[in-house]
Formats: sequence, C-alpha cells, structure tokens
Amino acid sequence: MTTRRTTRLHLLLGLFLAALVALPGLAGAQEQGLENLRQTGQAFRTVAKQVSPAVVFIQVEKTADQQQMIPFGSPFNGPFGDEFFHRFFGTPPEGHGSGKMPKRMIQGQGSGFIISPDGLIMTNNHVVGDADKVTVRLLDGREFKAKVIGTDPPTDVAVIKIDAHDLPVLPLGDSDKLEVGDWVLAVGNPFGLSHTLTAGIVSAKGRSGIGINDYENFIQTDAAINPGNSGGPLVDLDGKAVGINTAIFSRSGGYMGIGFAIPINMAKKIRDQLVETGTVTRGQLGVYIQDVTEDLAQSFGLKEAKGILVSKVIDGSPAAKAGLQRGDVLLKADGRPVGKVNEFRNAIAMTTPGTVVRLDILRGGKPLQIKVTIGKRKHEAGSGETAVEKTGTYGLSLQALTPDLAAQLGYDNETGVLVADVEDGSPADAAGIQQGDLILEINRKAVTTPEAARKELQASGKKPAVLLVRHGDTTRYVALRPE
Repeated sequence: MTTRRTTRLHLLLGLFLAALVALPGLAGAQEQGLENLRQTGQAFRTVAKQVSPAVVFIQVEKTADQQQMIPFGSPFNGPFGDEFFHRFFGTPPEGHGSGKMPKRMIQGQGSGFIISPDGLIMTNNHVVGDADKVTVRLLDGREFKAKVIGTDPPTDVAVIKIDAHDLPVLPLGDSDKLEVGDWVLAVGNPFGLSHTLTAGIVSAKGRSGIGINDYENFIQTDAAINPGNSGGPLVDLDGKAVGINTAIFSRSGGYMGIGFAIPINMAKKIRDQLVETGTVTRGQLGVYIQDVTEDLAQSFGLKEAKGILVSKVIDGSPAAKAGLQRGDVLLKADGRPVGKVNEFRNAIAMTTPGTVVRLDILRGGKPLQIKVTIGKRKHEAGSGETAVEKTGTYGLSLQALTPDLAAQLGYDNETGVLVADVEDGSPADAAGIQQGDLILEINRKAVTTPEAARKELQASGKKPAVLLVRHGDTTRYVALRPE
C-alpha cells in the first residue's frame, strides 16, 4: 500500500513539475499569437491610410416623371431576372419596384476610386450610367461635379472625371496573381457611411454564368460589402486595387458573406478604351461553344474532359473564314489553355479586332493548328442594340435580344424583342407578360428591335395589339389594350 501511495505521489509531482515547465511555453505561444494579430491589425491600418484618400463618395441624381418607367439596367433598379443578386447601390427611392416614380429628383449613392492625379475615377456603370447629375465627394470633404467619360454596361465598368489636380491615386494591382485565401479589403460607402473598410479573403476566382453582367469573371470575397459599396475598390495588403465591388448574393438585400468584384485586369482594358474613345470595341470569333463534359469527351473520343466544343460556326464569320468546323474541340489559344467557355469568351472579347490568334484544336481526334483573324463584334453597348424603349400606354420596357442575353435566357436561334420591365397594374401586367419574356410578333408582324416594336404598338391606336409572346418553352398570343 505504501509503495502504491509513493508511486501515485511521484506521478502527481511529476505532472506538477511538467506543468510548471510548460507554463512559460504556453505563455510564449499566447504572446506570439497576440503579436501576429497585432501585425495583421497594423497591416490593415496601413492599407486604410494609404487607400482611403483615393476612394470617393458618389452621389447621383435623376429626374423621373410620374409615369416614367425605370429601365432594366438602371442604377435605380435591381439586376435582371434573379431576386437573390443585388447591386450595391444606395437606398432605393420611394416607389422603387412599383414602376412609377413621383415627379421629383431621386437620388442614389455609390463609390469609386481615383486612378489619375487629374481626376479620372473608376466606378460601376450601374452607379452613374443612368444618372442626370453625378457629384463626387473626397475624403477631405471637397465636392466636384463629375463628367461621365464612358460606360460599358456588359462589364459594368464606368469612368468619370472631376476637374481637379494633384489628387491622391489608388495604384492598380494584378488580379491574375490573386489566390484563393488571400486577404483583401473592401473600401467604400455602405449605406452612405463614408470610407468604411472591411476585411476578408478571396473565396473564389473566375465566377461566371451568374447572370449579373454579360462578361463575367468575378472575384468572390467574404469581405463585408453592402448597398453603397458599388464601384469601390477591392484592395490587397499592398494597398493596390485588385477589383471593383459590383454585386452581392443576398436574400435580404444586405451582406450574407458572398460578394463579387470585377477583376482589375479586365477593368483596366475597358478603362483604356473608354478614356481613349468613350466606347468599347470587342473582338469576335463567330462560333457557338460549350464546355466539354465527361459524356461529350467519350462521344468525341477524347481522353479527358477538357477544352471547348464548337457546336456551330456562323457563316461569314472569322471562324468560318479560318476553317473552323462544328465538332472541333478548342484546346489552346496562342499556347494558353482555353479554360471554360466564359473564360475563353471573355478573352476573345478583350482581343483587339484584327489580331491573329493561333488555335490548337482537335478534329476527329487529330491535333491541328488554325490561325484566325479576330473580327469586330457588332451591336456593342451604345450602338442602340441594348437601348430600352418605353411604351407608357402598355406598361412595357423593351430591349433588344443580344446573343449574350439569348444564350443566357435560352432564346438561341430566336428573333424578337426582350421585355426588360413591366409596370405594375399596367395592361401588360394584367395580361401576364413578365420581365424576360420574348415578343416575337406584334399584330402578326415579326419584330426584331425595340423601335420597331414601339412603332407597331403605336400603329394599333386604340385597338388591342396582338402580341406573340414566348415565355420559357411556351408561346402564346396576348391581346393588349392601351390604357
């Protein structure tokens, strides 16, 4: 019994002595952890001091009549067709969503950042694109009226300018070097709270197919961003802009941990064209393409599911002239893997028309190389194709059906006019017409532009206009009587 007690005492004494020895180590580890946190906080403070002077508060104003529709794509409206995706604009004006606005000045707010000492500022198209007046406020309180240099709705990038000199500039980084897990900070004016900084990480890269923009390659982040952050910078720990905050995924309209930013490398290419010409010219290949799945890889005799399958070549296009064929599998462009469909499509769109691109392809299982001269994409934003026509007596806002929207909404190989918005309580609303429907005919005549559709509706006078409308996979005739 004495031996057992002695052994037990020795064991307890040993544990006690071990604990005494370990205490300095535990304290040291805790202190090291605290020091790491202090260094992280110091890094954030440094970035905030560097970045904040170049971030601006943007206020926009627009005059709206009692019956004026808010067109699709307006900064005073939400994104098209998905209630869960929200632009980071300011607090919606009274009457938002009803389709009718009182006759008064309505306001919104967003963010931007200075990219040149003489006052060039980058922001979102949906912040300034539909505004009658744009006012910029700096961190030091100075205010300037801004001029819109150019906007690009397909990417949601815009450039504005204020008349000032020797301004603080936010340097632009390299978004291609970002990795998932990297620290990033969002700076902007959420809910009008000027120069707010939040921190998070890069959650994902190359997000596309979301349906927010025509050309998508988003950086996804969990840095807290909210209404009013639109157009503000997403910056790295070096204090360089790596993205432009543009949208969130939310069921509440507020932050839920998923935000999207336009990569700065894409935005820089758009900026250069907007500053030089005020518009954007995109390259075109002239093919319908799709990702190669496992099943398609087996069907086409491929060893693995990689590359992009050509499902159609448009007659007379650069692709047709170069000899591309249906069933070809694109593997590389100028020696680089083509990636997914949206990645390749964005790369071609950003290629200057007239550029010769070398494509590595598989045809019938055999490797080939084809050189194609990139053409100029038609129907760019600002050419009139994406303009919205308003038909007040019927309660419709109409928009041209672009190839991008056709692919997005499942209207490939169709011609018609897209319903961009429907006024609540209007004849169109009563007839069951919805945003995203496709109008094929009006009064038994095919319509392919918003202007042609408006003229046909006007020609109906007081008689009901008969519309052939496609909704999803169904097509029906609708009789609309003007108000």
